[in-house]
Amino acid sequence: MAIPKIPFGRTGLKVSRLALGTMTFGLQTDESVAKRILDRATEGGINFLDTADVYPLGGTLDTVGRTEEIVGRWLQGRRQHYIVATKAVGVTGPNDWDKGASRKHLLEAIDHSLKRLGTDYVDLYQLHSDDESTPLDETIEALDVIVKSGRARYVGVSNFLAWRLATALGRADFLRLTRFVSVQPRYSLLFREIERELLPLCQAEGLAVIPYNPLAGGMLTGKHKGGAPTPGTRFTLGTAAGRYQDRYWNERAFESVTQLGKLADQAGVSLTRLALAWVLANPAITAPLLGASKPEQLDETLAAADYKLDADLKAELDKLTHEYRYGDSVR
Repeated sequence: MAIPKIPFGRTGLKVSRLALGTMTFGLQTDESVAKRILDRATEGGINFLDTADVYPLGGTLDTVGRTEEIVGRWLQGRRQHYIVATKAVGVTGPNDWDKGASRKHLLEAIDHSLKRLGTDYVDLYQLHSDDESTPLDETIEALDVIVKSGRARYVGVSNFLAWRLATALGRADFLRLTRFVSVQPRYSLLFREIERELLPLCQAEGLAVIPYNPLAGGMLTGKHKGGAPTPGTRFTLGTAAGRYQDRYWNERAFESVTQLGKLADQAGVSLTRLALAWVLANPAITAPLLGASKPEQLDETLAAADYKLDADLKAELDKLTHEYRYGDSVR
């Protein structure tokens, strides 16, 4: 069964129910494997690709832009068949202005991303995080210029707290400028804080939600068993290792994964498929971002689009992971 298409928030755009995140491309995954992952995603029905100017994950200034370049080379001759999203705000160079959401940086960053991607426009241009040092009006005005110039079709945010997103929406409406249409937050059975305020805001405002880390960096595949972090994974990957260990490499998470694994076994389904189906079951969610370092890893995640999560089983999953609704993490 082909992956269904779904409206992208209140826009007239439709995207595949699952999206492909590309942040492993260029460091954890070399270009030849990355292209096989892109091919496999396409075969599975995905037409929505997400990247960022700072990728690959875990890289340094020497690797900035490498992922966009890989995606761009693969897209040549087929760009018209894909929804392409990228992001800016992260550090991309040695100068003070080579980061953030200032007018100067965003107008330069979009041009650099387009060059690397080999395209005249992106479908979705996102703020990778909240730059509180730049006035929201300046950022919104710069994004409005980018959309009206044709370099992006829509704009969105990632890693924003609900109150900041609400403020940004209000300022865009007041100034009659291009409005954010989507959010990209972290969300999984092991991180549910966004259910309290961000997701209700998104539903009220008609925003698309494209969550990353739906498998908690691979924790919800059940392959990690504790002890020393697994070599070759995000938990040991360059500059990203510490962040992922802080997020998930703890006794509480391992105990939760063990309990979740038992529920998956009782249901006769893999934990991977079950965890992703749980994310998809939330009516606020548009298209979770699938990550992969090998093409075969997509087999179970693509299958989640067809899996119907029983209401009683969902209630058990909700109850078991209820504690992950609480906390104050920004990303």
